[in-house]
Amino acid sequence: MTCVGKENGCLIYHGSNFLKQRLLLATLSGKPIEIREIRPHRETAAGLQEYETNLLQLLDKLTNGTITRVDRDGCSFVYQPGLLYGGEIHHDCSTERGIGYYLDILVALGPFCKKPLQVTLTGVTNSKESPSVDHIKASAMPALKRFLVVDEGLELKVLKRGMMPGGGGEITFRCPVRKSLKAIQCTKQTMVKRIRGTAYCCKVSPAMANRAVEHAKGVMLNFLPDVYINTDQHKGKRSGNSPGYGINLVAETTDGTMFSAEAICKSMEEQQGNPSIPEDLGREAGMKLLDEVFRGGCVDSTFQWLVVLYMALAQKDVSKFLIGPLSQYTIHFLQHLREFFGITFKLENADGDENDETDDRDGDGDELSGSNKVMLTCVGVGYSNFSKRVN
Repeated sequence: MTCVGKENGCLIYHGSNFLKQRLLLATLSGKPIEIREIRPHRETAAGLQEYETNLLQLLDKLTNGTITRVDRDGCSFVYQPGLLYGGEIHHDCSTERGIGYYLDILVALGPFCKKPLQVTLTGVTNSKESPSVDHIKASAMPALKRFLVVDEGLELKVLKRGMMPGGGGEITFRCPVRKSLKAIQCTKQTMVKRIRGTAYCCKVSPAMANRAVEHAKGVMLNFLPDVYINTDQHKGKRSGNSPGYGINLVAETTDGTMFSAEAICKSMEEQQGNPSIPEDLGREAGMKLLDEVFRGGCVDSTFQWLVVLYMALAQKDVSKFLIGPLSQYTIHFLQHLREFFGITFKLENADGDENDETDDRDGDGDELSGSNKVMLTCVGVGYSNFSKRVN
């Protein structure tokens, strides 16, 4: 999982796990990487998959001077990052993954580009394999706003929805550039004040969305009275190329923290003999959201890694951030940050006991209800956007 060696300043990794983390941090740090033994033993679909190659193409559009050399069998490649340029980009995403697979990299890199990002992505807007566009808009964008100070020019719009497997969705993302990110302190968990949501359907009866809303509300109204879920029905060209539906729920706290959860129906191929039922999807989304609220902290579990990245790159000052139990993805991201930037985080239980392990037991403190919380503390590396002109 971790770096296995270094040759001529190039970090070497084995396997395809956490490929996106490594490409992201290599691009930010300017350090070349070589990844070997990518699915070498598979009889079919060995080496890099279409969606991974597609991600490399997007990074090439986003930067100037990036060099990528892929072996003939696709089982290893060298990535030598160029300078982050940004600007106007149009990209067709692979339908093997949702647009969210590509979009969260753009959210992470956007503030450090030379020119403000204006990106149009086409493909699958809502899929089970990646965070949906709705999830990123609800959870990742507020996390970015905390570090930007001024969020003028930050925007994410869904123009068309596209479901698996055909896609056909389209989104636009705009992100301003900043010389540096501010160090922040988010050390208190606040109460949930309202729940909002969107139930969407493409090329299916609107009744599907309505039934999902009814049962999601049935779960959430036991928790809070202020619940409003709207329906978003797309017709014609705006509904993409495949039928499907889903529901996204967002819990907002009094200090602006957003917890998000989503449930999406199976694709038509998966539904043979075992179809998705809207009532089940509504309940599933409701229970997932309650789980996120139980985990707590100042960001939901899906985008813990994004907050960790912004803390590490912020000004040379102390940042503190309260999160729920560390996800496996975040644990590996912390390891990769140490390899690329030489930065380590102090992890403490929210009650003050230093703890480098994830603890899933129920917290028994009076202040923080729910699962045990982790307080992340670090001093930022003072990462500066050298491409941005100083006025």
